[in-house]
Amino acid sequence: MAPHSQAKPQRLAATWQTLASGYQTPEWFRDAKLGFWAHWGPQCIPEFGDWYARSMYMQGDKAYDHHVKTYGHPAQFGFMEFLRNWKIDAFDPDHLVRLYKKAGAKYFVAMAGHHDNFDMFDSKYQDWNITKVGPKRDTMAGWAKAARDHGLRFGLSNHLSHAWHWWQTAYGYDPEGAARGLRYDAYRLKKEDGKGLWWEGLDPQELYTGRQRDMTPPDGLDSIKAMNAYHDAHSGQWLETVPPQDPYFVKKWLARTKDMVDTYKPDLLYFDDYTLPLEQAGLDATAYFYNCSLDWHGKLDVVVNGKKLNDLQRRAIVEDVERGFSDHLRPLPWQTDTCIGNWHYDRPLYERDGYKNALQVIQRLCDVVSKNGNLLLNIPVRADGSIDEKEEKIVDGVGSWLSVNGDAIFATRPWDIYGEGPFKPVEGMMNEGDAKPFTHEDIRFTTKAGVLYAISQAWPDSGFVVLTCMAAGQAQRKGRIERVELLGHGQALDFELGLGGLTVKLPYSRPSFTPVLKIMGTGLTA
Repeated sequence: MAPHSQAKPQRLAATWQTLASGYQTPEWFRDAKLGFWAHWGPQCIPEFGDWYARSMYMQGDKAYDHHVKTYGHPAQFGFMEFLRNWKIDAFDPDHLVRLYKKAGAKYFVAMAGHHDNFDMFDSKYQDWNITKVGPKRDTMAGWAKAARDHGLRFGLSNHLSHAWHWWQTAYGYDPEGAARGLRYDAYRLKKEDGKGLWWEGLDPQELYTGRQRDMTPPDGLDSIKAMNAYHDAHSGQWLETVPPQDPYFVKKWLARTKDMVDTYKPDLLYFDDYTLPLEQAGLDATAYFYNCSLDWHGKLDVVVNGKKLNDLQRRAIVEDVERGFSDHLRPLPWQTDTCIGNWHYDRPLYERDGYKNALQVIQRLCDVVSKNGNLLLNIPVRADGSIDEKEEKIVDGVGSWLSVNGDAIFATRPWDIYGEGPFKPVEGMMNEGDAKPFTHEDIRFTTKAGVLYAISQAWPDSGFVVLTCMAAGQAQRKGRIERVELLGHGQALDFELGLGGLTVKLPYSRPSFTPVLKIMGTGLTA
């Protein structure tokens, strides 16, 4: 008699209801807590920060001014010209991933394509990709191998869905000055214009996405103010809708997304989108990825990130909060993504020492983890594939803290409350710059194996940590405290459980730049 064959797991349909009913965040992601991210692409070549490819076509913008001064007018030297001689001689994915693993990363994410519509992988459906233009190397394969060689989960970030409207500035013109009315390169270049040139055989419209009705600036705008107002009202909107006159863009986007999933078999797929991209296409991509996971692993063992989700959507994918905070302990796992600087490499920021320091990164990590989340941290990569010495120092500092205090972070779960103290963040995205600094009174809690960890966000000058949530009559005053230690110190500390809460005397030695208490006993985490 032939042996029973194992039934294939049931396929998931591409609806929010079906995805939500079939999905549960995998334990590896809940345990991971910290991921590193390489937000790297051709917009890093000028080393002038975020959204350079869009802003270089906006007269009056600092990126436009830098571009004209450094490279020439965008009608003659358009964005695609950066790709001609792009070299990545310093690209060593094994070295970088090794640094991130040493710093505590449990997963690594590489950017597969930004709004500039250039694929940073060996793409079957977009000729403008890194294996055919510029470096002519499958860097994504290098990232994937390095991550897996070092035991990290591997993810891809996909920002491509916005290209169709984001690129429309490249079809504009200077509304003022000597080149007034002269259309930029995207407006006039066609595939046949490349004959005999470095881009022969490539179609610039496949990179720049083509003119979009009611998006491309019309003739006759005669001031920078008028041009900017047009952009803001049209292509500058953050749109998740399909292009009204361009079904080809959506079909190609879905094919490219499935292609990256098939080729690199990621554990995580990050969409830079509110909910999911391009309406039904985003649902189709997510269902495809989930069904691939069923084929690869026999279970749903992957993560999809999207932003600004409702309750149903949070059960179907994992919510991401970009450069922002949660003001409460969330019942479902989530993620915040942030950067030590700007998303794309920014040399002026480097020169003025504008990066977040390791303490600020750790404070964000502790805040997020205490609220049932993960931190995905971008370390901007230079055009040549390397990171600078200041970035390496920050990564080192993060690793130094985690080498002492990692037990309070990795594979932990939230406590009854996320913490206490005066720091009151505003819920939402893109607001971390408005937050006041953490203080020693800001305590964040995590638990693991019956142990309660209390993380003070700074060293108290008094030498004492006070947990007021354990004051007499509070719900958190429960169980029996038998021993308190400082991670990295190991000796029992003096403590007193009084009317005002738990007071712990810290030792003089400081094993890391913020203190973490390990509180042991019975019934503390029940």
